[in-house]
Amino acid sequence: MGAFPREDGGLRRLAVAYAHKPSVTQLDKVIPLGLGLVFNCYDDDDLDDEKTLTIGASHGWVATLKKDGILRLQDDFNPVASDANPKRIPLPPLVTLPHCQTNIITNVSMSSSSPEDDEDCVVAVKFLGPQLSFCKPAAGQSRPEWTNIKIENPCFFSSRVMYSEKDNMFRIPGSGGHLIGSWDPCNPSDDPKLHKVEFQNLPKLPMATRELMDSCFTSEHLVESRPTGETFLVKQYKKTAKNKEGVDIMKTEFLMVFKLDDEGNAVCIQRMGDLNMFLSMSEPFCVLASSFPGMLSSTVHIYDYDDMGYVYMDDFPFHIYRVSGPHLVPYQIPPQDIIEN
Repeated sequence: MGAFPREDGGLRRLAVAYAHKPSVTQLDKVIPLGLGLVFNCYDDDDLDDEKTLTIGASHGWVATLKKDGILRLQDDFNPVASDANPKRIPLPPLVTLPHCQTNIITNVSMSSSSPEDDEDCVVAVKFLGPQLSFCKPAAGQSRPEWTNIKIENPCFFSSRVMYSEKDNMFRIPGSGGHLIGSWDPCNPSDDPKLHKVEFQNLPKLPMATRELMDSCFTSEHLVESRPTGETFLVKQYKKTAKNKEGVDIMKTEFLMVFKLDDEGNAVCIQRMGDLNMFLSMSEPFCVLASSFPGMLSSTVHIYDYDDMGYVYMDDFPFHIYRVSGPHLVPYQIPPQDIIEN
């Protein structure tokens, strides 16, 4: 997604790239000029009263933050949402637990796509470090409030949270992927359910590939395929590179995709059949390529500020087809239902 300036200077037209089409589509929908730059942290001294930071997205909703410390859910980047009546859902001011911080946010996850009227919808915010916070925006007659959890195991401190519709749990993969923590959205606690992961079917990789992997920063992503009910663990290997301005950036150099079963086995796969997977600053998701004519199957799409491309899983050895950046709105959103007014 992106935005093109309009002549009035205060708004920008939303531009989207549909995953099964080669071109960018400029829409009539407009978004505020203050949105579009992506950050996951803020400094009180540098952030003015009007500046809005986008810190994550889930189900087509963007989470934003201002200097007032209030996290808001907005639907500006959803191409099927109304620009005449954009939705703004303020959440309570963030509360920082002792020996934690709430300036650097890892990501945001939601249990449903209707935070404004679904009383069971839970928003989870994962901060860098031990704090994990939950809130129900539409909490019936009561005012919404944060439930704050302090995670004890440091393997979860830098990981992202995701919502599993299949298990009705918020889940976080530990560093290295050998452990997965699960939190009940209705009754989150400091004592999560822990699941050990056993890696299987590891491929024999060339020495050069193994040395490359050892030199990379590794992150883990849990991805649920709602069309098929499958869950995947993705290991993403990134290495420092320089962009055309000579600034250090992180680029994906290798991916490994594992299919998880109910016994805790993570089986390495090199083909995903009809599935397509999307990794971005939004919550990851999968779609069936056959549902979108023109879309490649068995593909992992990567979309970050300085790192965009796709990996065709049937290719071996690994190759990423890159698209140059930067990308000011690095969000991929799942298919949306178009509601006629």
